[in-house]
Amino acid sequence: MYKKRLTYALMTAALFIFGAARVLVAAEAGASAISPAEALSRLMAGNQRFQHDTTHQPLLHAKRREELAGGQAPFAVILSCSDSRVPPELIFDQGLGGLFVVRIAGNTVTRAGLESIDYAVEHLGTNLIMVLGHDSCGAVKGAVGECGSKPAAQLPEIFGNICPAVARARKQRAANLDSHAIDLNVDEQVNILKRSPLFNQRVSDGSLKIVGARYKLRSGKVELLDGN
Repeated sequence: MYKKRLTYALMTAALFIFGAARVLVAAEAGASAISPAEALSRLMAGNQRFQHDTTHQPLLHAKRREELAGGQAPFAVILSCSDSRVPPELIFDQGLGGLFVVRIAGNTVTRAGLESIDYAVEHLGTNLIMVLGHDSCGAVKGAVGECGSKPAAQLPEIFGNICPAVARARKQRAANLDSHAIDLNVDEQVNILKRSPLFNQRVSDGSLKIVGARYKLRSGKVELLDGN
């Protein structure tokens, strides 16, 4: 009788743990119900509210913290610059749990950044990635001044990652080299992500969308770049 009770107790505990794990996975995969197009529409609607000072005062209260304690399901990944003037959660009018944000000066793809983005896509079910550049980016301006002075591998990584965009801007003889390089840098990072073995199949079948955009400091507007 004791052995039967012990076996029953162990089975009950195992079922409880398995059920809890399934609930957590389901919570984390919740964003997969949102299509890439729907996610992009939600982002841009939030930015419209931000531009016109009609924000919804995003969910930042205790109830929302409690809801998120067991898992997360962000609907979009934002790869953005570390610039203090460009906080993604604010400019897209999102609260806790809405966005999975990876920030680095110059908004470039690094190994750690790529692994972070992959976590959101593979494990959290996020179906939209946005690479977000911005006006007057100091990292891009610094790269314009340094790229070409020595091999990119010998420059600080932040500059070296931006050098391909600077080279393209120079080749195209852009009138405003700094500004053009900002957009081309976004384009470079979007293409790196699209070509990555981690994402290329999902991009091809349409289940994942990767877009580039630029934030306008004065207006607060996020503009999708050509090709998006």
